[in-house]
Amino acid sequence: MKKIFILVICLLFISACTSTPSMSPQEITDPNVQAPKSESVTSVEQAPEGAEAPAGYKGKTWGDILAEAKGQTVNFYMWGGSDTTNTWVSGYVAEHIKDSYGVTLNMVPVADIVDTVNKVLGEKQAGKESGGSVDLIWINGENFRSMHKANLLYGAWSQFLPNTRYVNWDDASVAYDFGYPVEGYESPYGKAQFVMVYDRAKIETPPASISELFAWAKENPGKFTYPAPPDFTGSVFVRHVCYSATGGYEQFLGEYNETLFNDKFSSCWDSLNEIAPALWREGQTYPENRTRMQDLFANGEVYFDMTYSPTEASNLIAQGKYPETARTFIFDEGTIANTHYLAITFNSDHKAGAMVVANFVLSPEAQYHKALPENWGDLTALDPQKLPAEWQEKFSGIARGEATLDDSTLAAHRLPELQADWLVAIEEGWEDYVLNGK
Repeated sequence: MKKIFILVICLLFISACTSTPSMSPQEITDPNVQAPKSESVTSVEQAPEGAEAPAGYKGKTWGDILAEAKGQTVNFYMWGGSDTTNTWVSGYVAEHIKDSYGVTLNMVPVADIVDTVNKVLGEKQAGKESGGSVDLIWINGENFRSMHKANLLYGAWSQFLPNTRYVNWDDASVAYDFGYPVEGYESPYGKAQFVMVYDRAKIETPPASISELFAWAKENPGKFTYPAPPDFTGSVFVRHVCYSATGGYEQFLGEYNETLFNDKFSSCWDSLNEIAPALWREGQTYPENRTRMQDLFANGEVYFDMTYSPTEASNLIAQGKYPETARTFIFDEGTIANTHYLAITFNSDHKAGAMVVANFVLSPEAQYHKALPENWGDLTALDPQKLPAEWQEKFSGIARGEATLDDSTLAAHRLPELQADWLVAIEEGWEDYVLNGK
């Protein structure tokens, strides 16, 4: 399970763009223009109408939370393997939080967030119900499910954040964290979404569905393949095939059900086995990882690539690694997306400060700044259609490169991830019934 979190979280640092609120559209596209600090760090300072206040704040307003947060120090534990993300948090976020709200943000970078989960668990087992060492934690997937089930999290609270009004909670890839319901225990931080890559010099119109892709592969043998699971890119591609072949993902959104799995997924293995002879090297072998897949596409051995990062193709074109004719596309039925989140621990003494931090990073200002390529390049967790017109224009004006789809197109085609047990079963099923042909 630990493997799944690390693979997903590592995908969230590979993209995006340039500028800020007071810039003109012309300035937004100019990489030499530096983004000024925003005087107003959030456009609203009231909880959404009808939102229920979190535990301990019944009858309180967002203004009361701001007042309590002033002077607090929030210990933010996060994966620290990226200088880009570390700098964004310790610089941009920390400075705005301090200047605007009087909250000190203490970023605690860790090599493996599982260690932080275990730290909080140890405090729970020791009976430490207050004074926790961790206030805010960056998590998703199996780590969230484990913490939630062990009562290690404070919740529900995110529904009270003013900026949650810009989040589409009807989007299953937001409301469910790898198939597990969020229910206010997490606040969205950013997103990743699967896209296909093709070379338009070789393919005029990309396929609109898995069935069209497989039809193309049969007509052009040897020019398509996918990485072998458990490579995370190969694994998510196989899930797309399974979503299509089994009649849709909705039936698998809950806890893992072995009977349902055995009943439904044989059609997925049949579909993958049927296409195998038309694959690169006749399906006798598969690219072992994402890097090998990139090499095959760059060398023209295959005409398609695939990635969890919608901006990666543009970045590789800029680096001269992919042809300038490379472009990305998504299937009409959508592509799998996942969200990464912030959560507050059960024994934090600085819950108000943690909520203020989470609300700020969910603001249009912060999400926009985070989306700029030189700052981070992360996909926004906000729904563009819920933003004011001025912010929609700014987000759409981000210069991500010709190979990158716009936020609105991606947001309209998001499919949710499944819970970790399903992912493991699918990977093992692929190995048994496709790779080894049982």
